[in-house]
Amino acid sequence: MAIDDTERLRRWRLVLGKDAGTALCGTGTGDGDVLEGQDMVMDSALEMLYDEERSAGLQGSSPKVARWLGDIRTYFPSSAVKIMQQDALQRLNLKQMLLQPEMLENVEADVHLVATLLSLNRVIPAATKDTARQVVRKVVDELERKLANPLLQAVRGSLNRAARTYRPKANEIDWDRTIRLNLKNYLPEYRSVIAERLVGYGRKRSSLRDIVLCVDQSGSMAASVVYSGIFGAVLASMRAISTQMVVFDTAVVDLTAELQDPVDLLFGTQLGGGTDINRALAYCQQIISRPAQTILVMITDLYEGGNRQEMLRRAAELVSSGVLVVCLLALSDKGTPSFDQSIAAALARMGIPSFACTPDLFPDLMAAAIQRQDLAMWAARNDIVTVRQKQ
Repeated sequence: MAIDDTERLRRWRLVLGKDAGTALCGTGTGDGDVLEGQDMVMDSALEMLYDEERSAGLQGSSPKVARWLGDIRTYFPSSAVKIMQQDALQRLNLKQMLLQPEMLENVEADVHLVATLLSLNRVIPAATKDTARQVVRKVVDELERKLANPLLQAVRGSLNRAARTYRPKANEIDWDRTIRLNLKNYLPEYRSVIAERLVGYGRKRSSLRDIVLCVDQSGSMAASVVYSGIFGAVLASMRAISTQMVVFDTAVVDLTAELQDPVDLLFGTQLGGGTDINRALAYCQQIISRPAQTILVMITDLYEGGNRQEMLRRAAELVSSGVLVVCLLALSDKGTPSFDQSIAAALARMGIPSFACTPDLFPDLMAAAIQRQDLAMWAARNDIVTVRQKQ
C-alpha cells in the first residue's frame, strides 16, 4: 500500500527526532505540523531514550521510569519494546528499574531480560524477588512450550533407533513398531493383528545414554545459561537418559538436583565472574561413570582463566576414554560470539567440534549425538561453520 507524503513525514519525524521537525516540514512552525495526539507521547518516549541531551531524563525518579515503561508498551509493538528496554539498560544504566516490583510488572519479558535478572539475583531486594521469579517463570514456561516437544521427539526417536530389543518386557513394548512389523499376520475375521514378534525400547532397566551439560556462567554466556537450564530440565524428564547439569565460573556447582524446576535451577546460577574450564572438566571426569555411553556438552566461549594446558589434557583424556564431547560456543539466537580460536582449534585436533548452535537446532544436535553421528558433518549439513584445526 502506498504511503502518502504526510505519513512519510510523520515516520521520518519519529525516527529523526524533534531537531528534524522544522527541516521536514519546511516551515518554522515546528513539530505540530507533523506530530499530534499519541504521536507526541511516542516521540517523548523515544526522546527520553535516544536524545543524548536528555539521556539522563529517565534516571530521575522511579515513577518516571514506570510511566515510560507503560508508554512504550502501549504505543509500540512487543518486538520494538524489547529492543527499547535493552537499549535503556545499556545506554542509561537502568538496571535499577528491575529492582522494584512495580517496574518488573511493566517490562516485556524475554530471554535477555531473564539473563539480566539472573545477573542481578544477589542484589534484588527481598520484596522484589517474588516478582522477579514470576517474570522468569513466564519466560521459562513460554520457552518450554516451544522447545520441549521438538527435543523430546528428536531424542526419543534417536533412542529408539539406537537401542531396540526383540524380547521386551510388557512395559517396554513399542506398540507402533510391533504392529507394523506384524501387519502380515492381520486376521480380518477377528479384526486383529497376531503379534508373533515384539519390538521394545529396552529403556526401563537402565538409562541408554548419560548426558552432562557443562555450562559456563560467565556474563557473556547469559542467554546460553537460560536455554541450557530449560533443555536440561526437559532432558531430565526422560527416564531413558541420565542428565546432569554443571555450571561453572572459577568455581563449579552441580545443579542436577534442581533440574526438576528450571526456575529454581536458573536462580541457582550466578552470572558473571571468571572462567576455569579446567576445574569444570575435572569435576565432570569425577561424575562420568560410563564413558562409552556419555555425551558431554560443553557450553562455553573457551576463554580459559585457569590452567590452559591442563584443561586441554583433560579434554583429551575424556575423548580417549570414549566420551563424546562437543563444545557449543553459544546456545542462543545471536550467532557465534567472540571465542578463543586457538583453544577451539586445539579441541578440533582431538576430534571435539566447536560451533554455535541455535535453540531450534539443539534437539536435532542431541539426536545426532545419541546416534554417535559425526557432529562436524552434522554441522555442515545444517550450514553451521565449525572451528577448523590449524595446520
